[in-house]
Amino acid sequence: MTVPVHTLGELAARFALRLRGDQRQRVHGVATLAEADAQRITFLANPRYRAQLAQTRAGAIVLREDDADAWSGACLIAGDPYVAFARIAALFEHAPDHIPGVHPSAVVSPAANVSASASVGAFCVIEDGAVIEGGVRLGPHCIIGPRCTVGAQSCLIARVTLVQDVTLGQRVLIHPGAVLGADGFGLAFDRDRWIKVPQLGGVVVGDDCEIGANTTIDRGALGDTVLEEDVRLDNQIQIAHNVRIGAHTALAGCSAVAGSASIGRYCLIGGGAGILGHLTVADRVTVTAMSLVTHSLHEAGEYSCGTPIQANRAWRRNAARFRHLDEIVRRVEALESRHLEKDEKS
Repeated sequence: MTVPVHTLGELAARFALRLRGDQRQRVHGVATLAEADAQRITFLANPRYRAQLAQTRAGAIVLREDDADAWSGACLIAGDPYVAFARIAALFEHAPDHIPGVHPSAVVSPAANVSASASVGAFCVIEDGAVIEGGVRLGPHCIIGPRCTVGAQSCLIARVTLVQDVTLGQRVLIHPGAVLGADGFGLAFDRDRWIKVPQLGGVVVGDDCEIGANTTIDRGALGDTVLEEDVRLDNQIQIAHNVRIGAHTALAGCSAVAGSASIGRYCLIGGGAGILGHLTVADRVTVTAMSLVTHSLHEAGEYSCGTPIQANRAWRRNAARFRHLDEIVRRVEALESRHLEKDEKS
């Protein structure tokens, strides 16, 4: 595999950055401030790491105008160094070669439609009615179930399962172990036993979405579970049936969304957060890590809940006192009322 090399001048022109230094200087890769050497480029986005500029051996740095005076070497000046660095780093990504064709060990139904430009890896299974569009890459052991569509240029890295009735848009990236289109958790209790509610809908994933390893997205009970375009899901997330997630929203690892909840556009959901079923979250809402959303959020903003971590002995004392919180509040209100009556009489 050929290692890509770019000059600072090329990077500045390609990403509309301002260059300070020799435009012919060659860049062979990317690294952190602490690990970069003279052949690699790094970035400074968080002011807390500004002190590392004095020790870094990087050949060049992507940084803001405000930080440029603290660095005497070559640099690319950007409004948002992190975004600029992400785009530069993508040029050095070692992606596997895309070789069209079907591996001899794959099992493909005659009733499936597989583009000649798609790559189907070892031990994949493609079932009746499935459609694999152009430029798709299916890594080893992927299963594409009945009536599933994988949109053009999408990549399922390995062991991804599309159970049934799943439609992926274009350029969707799914990491190993993810399962889309399994039954939603639909149950009705009939006197002394559970009755399973058939899950008759599907899953629809928009263009440019990314779904993390071992994440699960259940198909809808009647309608579809929907991810709009550019939704980003981290690892080990649970998306229940008939959830709708708006475009450009991101959910961090181990978060969970219960059935029929609707999340708006440009939202950020922190790790381990939970959203109860049938709730609505407005556009541009941030829910911090480990929070539990128990009612709909109708206005943009940042929301949190939970008790900050503390020494166990202090937590146990406070937890015991929490049981008496209502009683304490009532006593304080009574004292305030008596104090007010006393002031009015005097």
